[in-house]
Amino acid sequence: MSDQLRAPEAPVAEGLAAPYDALLLLSFGGPEGPDDVVPFLENVTRGRGIPRERLKEVGQHYFGFGGVSPINGQNRELLDALRKDFAEHGLDLQVYWGNRNWAPYLTDVLREMAADGRRRIAVLATSAYASYSGCRQYRENLADSLAALAAEGVAPLPRVDKLRHYFNHPGFVQPMIDGVLASLAGLPAQVRDGAHLVFTTHSIPTAAADASGPAGEHGGGGAYVRQHLDVAKVIADAVRARTGTERPWELVYQSRSGAPHVPWLEPDICDHLEVLHGAGAPAAVMVPIGFVSDHMEVLYDLDTEATAKAAELGLPVARSATVGADPRFAAAVRDLVLERAAGERGEDVERCALGLLGASHDLCAVGCCPARAPRPAAAGADSPYA
Repeated sequence: MSDQLRAPEAPVAEGLAAPYDALLLLSFGGPEGPDDVVPFLENVTRGRGIPRERLKEVGQHYFGFGGVSPINGQNRELLDALRKDFAEHGLDLQVYWGNRNWAPYLTDVLREMAADGRRRIAVLATSAYASYSGCRQYRENLADSLAALAAEGVAPLPRVDKLRHYFNHPGFVQPMIDGVLASLAGLPAQVRDGAHLVFTTHSIPTAAADASGPAGEHGGGGAYVRQHLDVAKVIADAVRARTGTERPWELVYQSRSGAPHVPWLEPDICDHLEVLHGAGAPAAVMVPIGFVSDHMEVLYDLDTEATAKAAELGLPVARSATVGADPRFAAAVRDLVLERAAGERGEDVERCALGLLGASHDLCAVGCCPARAPRPAAAGADSPYA
């Protein structure tokens, strides 16, 4: 189905979600007020020895928005969209939400799910691509929480299965195509046809990128870079087909947070805008393909910092929307659940994917997105929890 820009629309009959009895939306978390900012950042950076005063400096991005990260509100909107879609299609599957770094905390939510009698849980992480921080770290969080519940005597422990990477699912890609088209339409007519497309994602250390995905895909930016490039090409090709205009495009990076001496993926978005301006580009559309919703790194790094850089240069820019709670994305999540459920039942499955890479794997292999130090991770071939 790699050449079809559509999400599947099949009626859902009772029992098609089996063996799953719940879906867990697993996300990063964020502060909900000024007093939460530093404690939240302490959770994010635990074990790195970063002084509290430095965290206060980093927290200025949040303080500029009243100390509230938009990610929690956006996850609530996605929860509502998922529940609405499931109900409309007869999918009797309870939906829960847990975070890595802030309330509702993952361990608390898994404890609640176990008390509710949930025994087989499909997990959707709010990260669409392969990387340590976007996949394996969530699997490590799941293992840590299950270990904590086991230590409390919770039995039986629920089994958790992380749904596959959905970066190239039609229900994720199509809303982004529409977002680019809307952003182009909003540019002044005299610069619209010459506007460049600037696809952005979170920069990560080059070593982490090289080791992303299954071991056979390591090197040269790994699965992380290849997946983003594939999605960018699908979107650029679709925009060309819809507008009749061939546009230059580039994958660039944002939100670097590491030590200056450690190589991270480049070019940075602001540096790239300077290059475009110097080359005479009349305008640009920033397309945050690496992000599921308009959380802080989109609002600050693109809407604030990169937009200010463009204004300084005199370069007209627009920023296209992320997927967020788009009904097509909610439908894609339903499709991912039913696809995985059918596979777990041993049935043949038609897996939706656009571009050249095909549908991602269900089960992370040993060596997939490895951490620097080995840690147990659930929902993979090396999981200690069957």
